[in-house]
Amino acid sequence: MTMSAGWYLRRLSRMGPREVGGRAGDAVRRRRWRSAPPDCPSVTGARFTASLPAGTLAAVPPDAAKRLIAEADRLMYGHAEYFGVVRDDLDDPDWWCDPKTGRRAPWGYAFDVPYRNEDVVGDIKQIWELSRHQYLTVLAAAYAITGNERYAERVAEHLRSWWTANPPLCGVHWISGIELGIRLLSWVWIRRLLDGWPGAAGLFEGNPVALNQIWHHQRWLAAFPSRGSSANNHVIAEAAGQLAAACAFGWFPSSARWRADALRSLEAHLRDNTVDSGLNRELATEYHGLVLELGLAAVAEADAADVPVPASIRLVLLRMTDALAAIVDSRLRPPRQGDADNGHGLVVDGADTDRWASLLATGDAVFGRLAWWPAVTGTDVRTPLLAALIRPTAPAVTRPASRPAHFADAGLTILRGPGEIWCRCDGGPHGFLSIAAHAHADALSVEVRHDGVDVLADPGTYCYHGQPEWRQYFRSTLGHNTLQLDGSDQSVSGGPFLWTRHARSRVLAADTSDEGVARWCAEHDGYQRSVHRRRVELTAASQELRVVDEVRGPRRDVRLAFHLGPAITADLAGNRAVLTWTRDGEDRSAALNLPGQLSWRAHRGESNPPLGWYSPGFGRKEPTTTLVGSGFAGDGAEGFTTVLRFRG
Repeated sequence: MTMSAGWYLRRLSRMGPREVGGRAGDAVRRRRWRSAPPDCPSVTGARFTASLPAGTLAAVPPDAAKRLIAEADRLMYGHAEYFGVVRDDLDDPDWWCDPKTGRRAPWGYAFDVPYRNEDVVGDIKQIWELSRHQYLTVLAAAYAITGNERYAERVAEHLRSWWTANPPLCGVHWISGIELGIRLLSWVWIRRLLDGWPGAAGLFEGNPVALNQIWHHQRWLAAFPSRGSSANNHVIAEAAGQLAAACAFGWFPSSARWRADALRSLEAHLRDNTVDSGLNRELATEYHGLVLELGLAAVAEADAADVPVPASIRLVLLRMTDALAAIVDSRLRPPRQGDADNGHGLVVDGADTDRWASLLATGDAVFGRLAWWPAVTGTDVRTPLLAALIRPTAPAVTRPASRPAHFADAGLTILRGPGEIWCRCDGGPHGFLSIAAHAHADALSVEVRHDGVDVLADPGTYCYHGQPEWRQYFRSTLGHNTLQLDGSDQSVSGGPFLWTRHARSRVLAADTSDEGVARWCAEHDGYQRSVHRRRVELTAASQELRVVDEVRGPRRDVRLAFHLGPAITADLAGNRAVLTWTRDGEDRSAALNLPGQLSWRAHRGESNPPLGWYSPGFGRKEPTTTLVGSGFAGDGAEGFTTVLRFRG
């Protein structure tokens, strides 16, 4: 996908004067570096001292270690899967090749590479993902636990290969700060986990090539931070990677300054990226997880290096952890809200490890669990490693005495009922900052699960680059469980990571205190001349969810969509659908009574245009059933009532 001149003009219009000035300075610096790149200073006597405390590895649960080693062995045989694409070349990877398209990114000065153009470069996320080197942290962790040197030797072989193929400022791996930040964090943990291997020092602090790479990564991050309307999760990754490297690899004249600057950036942007209730301002749940992982890993490095961490950083991470514990369903799954690209901050676990359970386990180890937190039964490798480095600190703040259900500053409300009914109602801001890069046009959407099974599902994300019609669908209004007027989205898209007009939502009522009936009501102004208002009620005794939609304004075409989860089979007759599924070998069902004023059709796996799809993870999609009702709304017409009743 090549961005047009119009896209750049729209993007420029979302920037403030300070951001424009900063980007202009970046452009000047890039031109200067092209002709006279900075040189790494000489380093002598470097030593690595950020080792794991004695006994840490003994605390890794055996089943978590078993999963890790199984994953490491798959990697040793060259097998991996990224974003739905299977790779069998990890024994000797081509760092510039996209396995999905077969294209190879061009060589050249980093800032000249047209990385957004898939016809030239390929799928950039496929190329970037391997070079985050998180598969190497898995291999290094396998060495640390088993002592088997074949894992360490493979790590060393691949690092040397990458450093040779990607000299500073050359090619696609020197374009994006988030990639450099996460890669630095991976290198810190690789060095730490290889500490018992005789070749570790020669691979890192005794290796001029490694020192050159580490210095240039940090110099790059210091020079080109994400700015203004782009200061979202990217700037957190940049600060976390910079802080980690400046603490663990503090061998350079600029290390102290980089460390201080990164700590200040992390403090400021963690605060800016998080609302007071603890949810991430992007309102994209996977990025909440990414930022929390990065923040915890950064604090671990500072504590290991005896660098004082501002109390405000720990407080934000505590609030994020409590918020995560509050919003997950009975199977520890959080909402599927906004963009999701499977991004992780630190990976040292096997593929089957539950990400959210791992984060809650780390939160328990670092902050202490509250009585209302859901139970975590799974195990992981990462928690004992981080807990060994992070200093437990009793925060000087009052934590929630009971499980929060309404997050007013994020506009997110969770309604819970018997039979593990879980319903997320969205009445929050469209997104974060002026471009709201990872937002979806999903105002007033609902997401409903029964015992962790998606019943009314958020379809997910699927892709970012290269397939504009699919990118548009998965973040469209029709792609969510809400109401569309005149075939338009509630918010106006200016490109794949850009919104030029944001729908404004407000929650009018949220009452989750009544054990018999939980209620929520909100409205938004995204449709000019019309207001969409939605009321949701969850009645415990009847296990019934009632959704009422009203449109105030002139008569307009309406489409009301309900996306069913991939496990759900639907039998639609008129305006009534019988939903069936199986959970843990037990047959379950629900009745969905749809508004009779609308004409209802079931859509499944349609591609022209896209409709009836569910993305279980980035780069993957599968057909599912979407029920769409068409008709008219507004001009005094009665509201639309939908009733979902679960059968005991």
